[in-house]
Amino acid sequence: MKKFKIKSGDTVKVIAGEHKGSEGKVLRILKEEDRVIVEGVNMVSKHTKPSATNPQGGIVKKEASLHISNVSLIEDGAPVRVGYDIESSPKTRISRKTKKPI
Repeated sequence: MKKFKIKSGDTVKVIAGEHKGSEGKVLRILKEEDRVIVEGVNMVSKHTKPSATNPQGGIVKKEASLHISNVSLIEDGAPVRVGYDIESSPKTRISRKTKKPI
């Protein structure tokens, strides 16, 4: 099973690609594809056919996924690398820069 240092609900910054510099909250993590969906970043237009739930149809804006290597966790407004403190009873994520728990 793959393990990532970024979790759903974390605030991240895009550090590479077309949307570099954008920030947002992680909505979902797609583990099989090593990708994340970030709120308000990488918006795409999806054309939908009329259906029972959406009788009008039309164009819907939604977030597309980004590769997980293109985002970095944010702490105090700056991107940080994530480490783990295994000395404490429950293993906790810590900032490598400040050594504080995240």
